[in-house]
Amino acid sequence: MEQETSPTPKNLGSLTPRQIVEELDRYVIGQRDAKRMVAIALRNRWRRQQLSPELRDEIVPKNIIMIGPTGVGKTEISRRVSKLADAPFIKVEASKFTEVGYVGRDVESLIRDLTDLSINMVKTAYLEKVQKKAEDMAEERVLDMLLPPSPSSPSFEFTEESAEAPTQQKQDQQESTRSKLRLQLREGKLDNRMVEIEIKERGGLPVGIISNIGGMEDLEHNLRDMLGGMMPGKKKNRRMKVSEALKFMAQEEAQKLIDMEEVTKEAITRTEQSGIVFLDEIDKIAGREKNTGPDISREGVQRDLLPIVEGSTVNTKHGPVKTDHILFIAAGAFHVAKPSDLIPELQGRFPIRVELEPLTKDDLIRILTEPKNALVKQYHALLSTEGIALEFTKDGIEEIAATAVQVNDRTENIGARRLFTIVERLLEDVSFEAQDLQEKEVVINAQYVRDHLQSIVKDEDLSRFIL
Repeated sequence: MEQETSPTPKNLGSLTPRQIVEELDRYVIGQRDAKRMVAIALRNRWRRQQLSPELRDEIVPKNIIMIGPTGVGKTEISRRVSKLADAPFIKVEASKFTEVGYVGRDVESLIRDLTDLSINMVKTAYLEKVQKKAEDMAEERVLDMLLPPSPSSPSFEFTEESAEAPTQQKQDQQESTRSKLRLQLREGKLDNRMVEIEIKERGGLPVGIISNIGGMEDLEHNLRDMLGGMMPGKKKNRRMKVSEALKFMAQEEAQKLIDMEEVTKEAITRTEQSGIVFLDEIDKIAGREKNTGPDISREGVQRDLLPIVEGSTVNTKHGPVKTDHILFIAAGAFHVAKPSDLIPELQGRFPIRVELEPLTKDDLIRILTEPKNALVKQYHALLSTEGIALEFTKDGIEEIAATAVQVNDRTENIGARRLFTIVERLLEDVSFEAQDLQEKEVVINAQYVRDHLQSIVKDEDLSRFIL
């Protein structure tokens, strides 16, 4: 049974839905319902892998629609889940796609892009495994440049017995010198010495395809690869420092050590079994309009998405990719349209719907301080590189959160993203003059926030442009 189990990330099987939610809590504040749904979807993937092959293929992922305004955590939850699962993840805006026959990207391109990302992930993992061996091989190549192997001694009329002693002596001397050079190389004493290495330039002719038919970008890539193979690149010599040559040659040797066919095979399997597609702005293509105009292809995009979401085979330059078990997470604000405005067939392929709550002042305070990548922590670390000790007081953080809520209410509600614009504006002078400041301790309290932002907040027109 074990040999038939599809590959899954190492840490996924050990995480229960509760533990997945706890991991997400480290980066995303609130939105417990959404976290629970994606945690269950993630755990169901591991559960499916434990079943027999016959039953495993019958179980399809429960795709999710997240409903909520911008800046409340929809994208961040999906992105963190993909990192947790070590899964290929791609975020695309549904509004960028057009119906087949119209100018724009066709929906199958998102699967091709997801496959490319998966190949890069797997290739990086394989390169890490062979990195040590590649570095050793690069070291030997550099040593050969610094100390070329001695040519074989000509025999002439000498017998083997008479030539054996001096030959062995030369070999011993060569090995001794090579060992000394290797030691100097590892200690960095030869880093600035120049060497000349041979570099192969990428061949091929510049190829471009102009067409309004979707999928042409793949044909363009394939033509470039084909012409590149027919017209191999030129070789040229380039001088560089030993330290640079070591890195360059290590990359070359690592590329030779990995089997790209094996990488591609594993990457396609990972895409099919654990890929995650985040379809943002799904509400922008909702609606079954009967009029003509710029929105005429919205329902067409939905119909093009349908076979991919329900399960089909997409041809990519790496081979066919099945979408039956890829998890699709759609998201949208749905201010005008409703999920029920999607075509019925597509609605049925997103059985789970979860509404994300708007952020309150308390949520914004927690977002500023609690997550592992909290904004306050980021600015503290950034300015510490200039010797600035930045301190946010409790009342200062509360004032920042209150300002964000006020501006969101009066202008456009962009959720937690408002904090970025406010804090950046608040610390503009400190960031600009950090190196020249005499006072290296900067305290951000409520009064500081009011002094720097009050005039902008009061002017509604100005706040629309600046905050």
